[in-house]
Amino acid sequence: MILYLHGFRSSPQSFKARLLRERLEALGRSDDYLCPQLPASPQAAFALAKNLVANSLGNAVAKAEPSQLTIIGSSLGGYYATKLAEELGCRAVLLNPAITPAQHLASQIGITTAWHSDESFEFKSEYIQQLAELAVPVITRPERYFLIAATGDEVLDWQEMTAHYAGARQHLIQGSDHGLSDFEQYMDDVLEFCGI
Repeated sequence: MILYLHGFRSSPQSFKARLLRERLEALGRSDDYLCPQLPASPQAAFALAKNLVANSLGNAVAKAEPSQLTIIGSSLGGYYATKLAEELGCRAVLLNPAITPAQHLASQIGITTAWHSDESFEFKSEYIQQLAELAVPVITRPERYFLIAATGDEVLDWQEMTAHYAGARQHLIQGSDHGLSDFEQYMDDVLEFCGI
């Protein structure tokens, strides 16, 4: 199973989420793909992701077999994916992941809109503390992680990413952008890491 976690202000309609869904449908594996709309609250987003995994795998998810689950996280979703992978013992693919979102998102407190709709939502000040509580200072099993980072990321620092996931499989893209508009080039590597 693949659980895709989108980034801040994003949705299951993001470019990368749609590409993955379409590829898995073409492979006859659409039942193995989950991509929920994450709530603004980090605590609620993390709980939703964890419950989806528990329901899909049919257990309380004390631990997941690495072969059963890979979490793909983009930007803020990568931050959540790292915490879930550490708790569940599964694999994770990180696409330009946020490393210190509590620091970066403090400027986003207030009412904003999602990228793929006109719907507004509130990012509350207490969410900063919720983000801090989900921090993973050091990953424990680097072999379970695959980082794809772009030097052209205009939002987050690729050097922070590569340092945080030291020892993990890494693909550093020269150029590109935060949204990985060239993601299709790397999708086969991602799916191979997921065991598909």
